[in-house]
Amino acid sequence: MPVAEEPIEGRSVEENTAEPLLAPHDGVPPVLVTPEQVAAAAARLAAGTGPLAVDAERASGFRYSARAYLIQLRRAGAGSFLIDPIPVTDALGPLAEVINELEWVLHSADQDLPGLAELGLRPARLFDTELGGRLAGFERVGLAAMVEKLLGRALRKGHGAADWSTRPLPADWLNYAALDVELLLELRDEVAASLDAQGKSDWAAQEFEHIRTAEPSAPKSDRWRRTSGIHTLRKTRQLAVVRELWLARDTLARARDVAPARILPDAAIVSAATSDPRTIAQLRTLPVFGGPRQRRYSREWLAAVDRARALAETELPTLTQPFEGPPPVNRWERRDPVAAARLTRARAAMGELSTEHAIPVENLLSPDLVRRLCWDGLPSYDRVGTAADLSAAIDGFLKSGGARPWQRELSVPALTGALTPQQPAD
Repeated sequence: MPVAEEPIEGRSVEENTAEPLLAPHDGVPPVLVTPEQVAAAAARLAAGTGPLAVDAERASGFRYSARAYLIQLRRAGAGSFLIDPIPVTDALGPLAEVINELEWVLHSADQDLPGLAELGLRPARLFDTELGGRLAGFERVGLAAMVEKLLGRALRKGHGAADWSTRPLPADWLNYAALDVELLLELRDEVAASLDAQGKSDWAAQEFEHIRTAEPSAPKSDRWRRTSGIHTLRKTRQLAVVRELWLARDTLARARDVAPARILPDAAIVSAATSDPRTIAQLRTLPVFGGPRQRRYSREWLAAVDRARALAETELPTLTQPFEGPPPVNRWERRDPVAAARLTRARAAMGELSTEHAIPVENLLSPDLVRRLCWDGLPSYDRVGTAADLSAAIDGFLKSGGARPWQRELSVPALTGALTPQQPAD
């Protein structure tokens, strides 16, 4: 079983020696915007060798959707490519035919894979340099930090949070985007070498495959309860107003593909719930609602408030948020002190594993899965039988919860020891 006595971070470069990387070696490639250009790029990529560096820029905070507004690709022997997928959404077939058969190298792959999948682009194999860095014991796993430490180059950053739906894209943004894949293949090799040196390559491969094949997450219920400032409200009718305004805003945001907060800020929703306006005139006296961009939606906002006001008492939301699975940990001691003690021991055991293998505890095993195991994961900890029975039961629970084989191999023995029923002291 691989064990890292200390975090091993590959062949790191001495600090303060990083050479600035200000522009791609071959210059910023042109943005491809026609089917013919995409087909030509696909042919060049097919003639390249090895894995494919991939990145995508979205417009989080500006748009409702998570679609990709720019795709960056790089492969040895082919060079780098920037593709605007918006005008060629229906012409990406030739590209998909080539790159979907390759190993993709991404940094924080789970951020970009969903938007790329919407375009029919899905990797046959995956290497995630950010996740690989976590498993290899890196303290800092941002792309710039890892490139500087392992490759001795300082990446130019600064446009990651920009509105990438902007057209035309500014030249300095395109330079930034091209640099994101400029050294990604070299970084992959360094991270792979570090994982191999620690005997963690198979663990990483299982994690990469888990991300590659993961199904899209279902939207969480009661998302409106995450409205900023909602904790200041003390009446169920006020919560109903928040819910109706949140849903009305979400409908508008989805239809216009605009980030919800740009349609109506959370603070305005909470203000309306507190003030309970009865007319459009009263609504427009509230902050934001009287602004020129909001006045055209006044009828929609007031209709939402009216719907909340018309609800029967039995239809109002509860003051406290319903939860699925275990209650919040701060309530365990009062509701089930035995389960609380189990969780304390389990967390300590996982913490020791984290230190022993130089892997963040959240990557060893999902914290939520550990909580569920300790709360009511097994029918009865006191009647589970022998240690072998307990071990098998824990392994089965973790497997059903999606834990990968390497995670179970490490965690089950530690959790078995931690969750063995404690004998009363003499």
